[in-house]
Amino acid sequence: MPRMLKNCSNFSDLRDLAKRRLPSPIFNYIDGAAEDEVTYRRNTLAFEDCDLVPNVLAGVEDIDMSVNVMGFKLDLPIFCSPTALQRLFHYEGERAVALAAEKYNTLFGVSSLGTVPLREIGELIDSPKMFQFYFHKDRALNDAMIDLAIEAKFDVLTLTVDTITGGNRERDLRTGFTTPPRLTPSSLFQFGIKPAWALNFLFREKFELSQLKDHVKQGSNIAISVGDYFSTMLDQTLDWGHAEDLKRKWNGKFCLKGIMSPLDARKAVDLGADAIMISNHGGRQLDGSRSPFDQLEEIVEEVGGEIDIVLDGGIQRGTHILKAMALGATACSGGRMYLFALAAAGRKGVEKALENIRTEVERDMKLMGLKSLKEINRSMLRFRHN
Repeated sequence: MPRMLKNCSNFSDLRDLAKRRLPSPIFNYIDGAAEDEVTYRRNTLAFEDCDLVPNVLAGVEDIDMSVNVMGFKLDLPIFCSPTALQRLFHYEGERAVALAAEKYNTLFGVSSLGTVPLREIGELIDSPKMFQFYFHKDRALNDAMIDLAIEAKFDVLTLTVDTITGGNRERDLRTGFTTPPRLTPSSLFQFGIKPAWALNFLFREKFELSQLKDHVKQGSNIAISVGDYFSTMLDQTLDWGHAEDLKRKWNGKFCLKGIMSPLDARKAVDLGADAIMISNHGGRQLDGSRSPFDQLEEIVEEVGGEIDIVLDGGIQRGTHILKAMALGATACSGGRMYLFALAAAGRKGVEKALENIRTEVERDMKLMGLKSLKEINRSMLRFRHN
């Protein structure tokens, strides 16, 4: 495995290694999206409609690729977006991602559907931590999760706002993916042909949704698809008033994830949020919606300078990050960019993914004539279809 990991130069290599390691339903859960997966593909393809224009003779031996997000200085312009179910992909789960993020001094997000207790993550790392919040019908559960995040000294609360109902994730329907995995003849065959994964899943600590298990059995002891979980467990009355109440209860750095329109970006500013994450949930919710990068410029025109703007989704290269920041993003974040790496090789895999992207950003900044990311701006971009 180490030798194979060493040869993973980019996102696609890590994805291929994860595919070889994971049972098919679990790989396709990470890799899949909603319906025809048009938006999923567009999230990355959107960057190809935009070209970088470099400057030269800039004296770039020493460069600064740090960014400030919500008051935290990060050594990388990208962070690990919160994602669910990580111990399904590798037994180290969130522990691996947390330690890798701390090594590279970048932000790490934990999902409400996380598989390691917040308290343990809080004790494990000192670098900045984000808790991603799903607004459940069960108000006692909502309050309990807030209390857990406060007790664990998390720095940011991020409310996901684009899961008012489950997306139509047809790949999951075809493969029968659930959490925890159902044991059927088909799934048993898939687990049997990936024995390393199966042994780790069966004989290491029992799989659970750590923040939810004391309140709901679905996902920990009762198998359910993620789409069905969103549709049945989350509160579809969620509105701006609820977001305001949540911000007041938290009384700390507050972020909204899933903002896609300038109108909602303006409302986030009016709410007093510290940041927004422009995101379509990795193409897993509304297929046919715009990519985050396609929406970035008009959102920056509306609220740039008033709130931190994180471009979330589709990032596979250092140049993608530079394009987003040239348009006015404060920083970028991603899920699959480290999830395939986690599945491929645990903590070492995530470190490899972050090192690959760090190396790319450093090289690309030098090729662009940038000593600091503060120097990048809209004049360094040209769009092909304007």
